[in-house]
Amino acid sequence: MSSKQALREFQTRLAQRLQSAQAAGVAASWLAVETGTSRLLLPLSHAGEIFPWTDVQKVPYVQPWFMGVANLRGGLYGIIDLAAFLRLGAGHRRTENELAQCRLVALNSQLETNCALLVDRLLGLRTTEAFASSAPASDGAPAYFGHVYTDTEGRSWQELNLQLLSRHQAFLGIGA
Repeated sequence: MSSKQALREFQTRLAQRLQSAQAAGVAASWLAVETGTSRLLLPLSHAGEIFPWTDVQKVPYVQPWFMGVANLRGGLYGIIDLAAFLRLGAGHRRTENELAQCRLVALNSQLETNCALLVDRLLGLRTTEAFASSAPASDGAPAYFGHVYTDTEGRSWQELNLQLLSRHQAFLGIGA
């Protein structure tokens, strides 16, 4: 099975789960991803289409976390290494094999920012029922960090407000 076919099947399963959750009256709140050493929750209302890794054209004189630009379904998108931007333990350069396993999560077009976030793995959809507890972001955390959720297995998940992230000065300042 090719990776494009596997991605299409995964996206179809995600869409089916979202539709069945909505039909059952349960609101799927987040797309769960893993990036660097962390688990993140991206609000579904802020996330756009999910793409497989593709060739990225490097751009000179930019921050190290700005990987370059890519053509995603006919649109030009800036590609952000989310783990490097958030300093979550992925400071190393990924091999071609590692990049092939990564996914690009585009920001919702309503956010008016043509960019996609490189994440290491998609972990599916999560609702508030999947978590045992939550706490506000720690003091000094960036404004785009939402609550920290703990699941029933004791793992922490950081909520990331993509709307606030897309307006944050550090995120917009890609120039080196």
